[in-house]
Amino acid sequence: MAGLGRVLTSATALAKSQLEAAGRPVYMVCRSKFTRSRIPPQVFDECSKEHEKYGGDPEQPHKLHIVTRIKSTKGRPYWEKKVVKSLGIQKSHEPRIHKNTPSVNNQLKIIKHLVRIQPLKLPNGLPSEAEMADSHLNSKGELVVKHLQTAAVKETVAL
Repeated sequence: MAGLGRVLTSATALAKSQLEAAGRPVYMVCRSKFTRSRIPPQVFDECSKEHEKYGGDPEQPHKLHIVTRIKSTKGRPYWEKKVVKSLGIQKSHEPRIHKNTPSVNNQLKIIKHLVRIQPLKLPNGLPSEAEMADSHLNSKGELVVKHLQTAAVKETVAL
């Protein structure tokens, strides 16, 4: 890189000396293909209004996110593709569960325009290891355990 800088400096000096004699100004622009966008720090500040907008409680935040990629990464910068790969959401419309931690949230802020983020709701509480095989996520972001549903139906029939 130092050699490239010297070449550009000497080329610029040579061009300046030749064009100063002609009386024209010299303009040289060097850009790389991709540059990180300059995101203002206000974007990363926590907004209490967003909790009310999405129905969350800032005092008791949810512990898990359901992250689903809804837009393609084709034509997106390399750092967004890298974050998508690190979160494991290469396939679109396949939900993944991530912890609500600052490190994950910082990654999600980078690709927030490509994903849908929902809180994971546990209406029946956290299932045990045996019940995990009989559980599924519905479209509302709730973890439903089939075993608990069938037991509740049998209890109502018995009464």
